[in-house]
Amino acid sequence: MAKEKRKVIITCAVTGAIHTPSMSPYLPVTPSEIATAAILAAEAGASILHLHARDPETGKPTQDPSVFEKFLPRIKQSTDAVINITTGGSPHMTVEERMLPATKFKPEVASLNMGSMNFGLYPMLDRFDHFENEWERENLEKSRDLVFKNTFQDIETILKIGNDNGTRFEFECYDISHLYNLAHFVDRGLAKTPLFIQSVFGLLGGIGGHPEDLMHMKRTADRLFGHDYQWSILGAGRNQMSLAATGAAQGANVRVGLEDSLWIAPGELAQSNADQVTKIRKILDGLSLEIATPNEAREMLNLKGGDNVNF
Repeated sequence: MAKEKRKVIITCAVTGAIHTPSMSPYLPVTPSEIATAAILAAEAGASILHLHARDPETGKPTQDPSVFEKFLPRIKQSTDAVINITTGGSPHMTVEERMLPATKFKPEVASLNMGSMNFGLYPMLDRFDHFENEWERENLEKSRDLVFKNTFQDIETILKIGNDNGTRFEFECYDISHLYNLAHFVDRGLAKTPLFIQSVFGLLGGIGGHPEDLMHMKRTADRLFGHDYQWSILGAGRNQMSLAATGAAQGANVRVGLEDSLWIAPGELAQSNADQVTKIRKILDGLSLEIATPNEAREMLNLKGGDNVNF
């Protein structure tokens, strides 16, 4: 009897807060651009759409719910993909500001950073000669002396709000200590299984992008959580496809998107989020893996369903 192929959840992070409009002409900025990019990514095979918002005039990251309100309904009406709203926002925002959209819209999934960390984006200053908006250069420069604040109190507050709203979490773990922080909240009954653990590699201030780093994260998660979690791989920048492929071959789900990398190949900008989804699908197909549909992802993560959100 043929063995059933394992289902892989593809998350697409559509725009994010790391990259700036001057870095790529293909980065979605306006609500219309974000909605179109998200819908095309879902049509390409993304079962989860991870969403940030930007000021449509300057491209600066914003957590203003009124901006999210301009694209969330359109995406929901056009696709059955799971919508995942950021609570990370930007390291330059307060936790209260970062929580506003997820609190208001009660999504099926919200991201949750599992520890405070240095968040160094300033090396990008050496890679780009021109910035259209002054905030772009300022944000990168300020990251030399920036702690992305996610204290135990911050995490507890976000967990309680999400639990009350029926929202589950994409637990973003940038280092080994973040897995132990998550285990702490599981022990307290605040983080609910099955966990959706997004292992993040290759950002300055977090764990590196070497395959040994990936294996260290997996061994630790296996020891702490056993079979009570779904594992996913996020490789930043040039690590995106290689680490996703390595992780998928070892049982992981994957995350791609222009939030995490602007590139589709060395020296070649991705022209859309859908391009990256299509590329990772080809890799997964080569590994004889099947793509989870949105409803299969909902079942795997025990989500409340797309009809039970507030948008």
